[in-house]
Amino acid sequence: MHFGNNEYLYFLWIIIPFIAFLMWSYKKKEQLIKVFLGKPLTSRLLDPRILERAKLDSILTIFAITFLVLALSNPRWGYHWEDLEQKGVDIIIALDVSNSMLAQDIKPNRLERAKYKITDLLNMLEGDRIGLVAFAGTSYLQCPLTLDYSAARIFLNAIDTNLIPVQGTAIGHAIRTSVKAFNQQDPRSRAIILITDGEDHTGDAIKSAIWANESEAKIFAIGIGNNIGAPIPNNEPGSSGFKKDREGEVILTKLDEQTLQQMALQTGGSYVRSVSGDMDLKKLYLENIKHKVKSKKIKTQRRRVWEEKFQWMIFASLLCLTLKYFRKTLSNEKN
Repeated sequence: MHFGNNEYLYFLWIIIPFIAFLMWSYKKKEQLIKVFLGKPLTSRLLDPRILERAKLDSILTIFAITFLVLALSNPRWGYHWEDLEQKGVDIIIALDVSNSMLAQDIKPNRLERAKYKITDLLNMLEGDRIGLVAFAGTSYLQCPLTLDYSAARIFLNAIDTNLIPVQGTAIGHAIRTSVKAFNQQDPRSRAIILITDGEDHTGDAIKSAIWANESEAKIFAIGIGNNIGAPIPNNEPGSSGFKKDREGEVILTKLDEQTLQQMALQTGGSYVRSVSGDMDLKKLYLENIKHKVKSKKIKTQRRRVWEEKFQWMIFASLLCLTLKYFRKTLSNEKN
């Protein structure tokens, strides 16, 4: 036997001292009556069946309370097996780890903000499989599709701008790597979340988006940064300040929203710009991915379902109270 609400069973410990108190009180009452009236007068005036009836009524009340407590504890015995289907969407996050993501127009910087966003997303996922692609001048699969969100967080925490030695922003390559990370035997329920500042250095981002659409993958883009531009900190050993071009001018990196919007449009996805808080991710995941991408069966598992029997305890409690009521009614009619 199993109980769904074990905490109610503690009330049974209150019943034990209550029974002991009732036994003591009946015995004490009987002794006081004998002392007050004396044994000869007690046997004439007091019908012993009255005390017996009172004891039996108390016993029925105790049993009624006990069965009621057991009903609240939700007893279960007997079970059957039930197949549960877990449905969700396969999501690949393509994260830009190029040097431009070190720009601090978004605090603390673009990359750290992006990682915060992904962490927020992992907290919102509802049974979806998640994978991670890191890209700069090239791209590779950092974390394959998984339901283990803790493992995904470990891979995410290991990401920085030193992860990929080839610098640049190859968005098209990242899209192709992301599409290849999906199960090629099942083209359904594919979503790519592209997190980048949108500065494509290869010029094939739109072309790759069209290919992704042919592979039935939708692109949902998050733009990191602003349109004004921001300098890129120089993180090379022994260097400081900001990165400069050959003419000695400070390089400014700007958010290219137009490219990201076009990529999302080509695949039937959507684009949002990163803002403070997590409202952009909520909109992207809850209002777009969940509505535009159909869920599919991710996995099936069997679980044991216990059959609830609380109704029998309620019936037993009501039976005890009914017996007590009829006994009292019959006793009054005889008197």
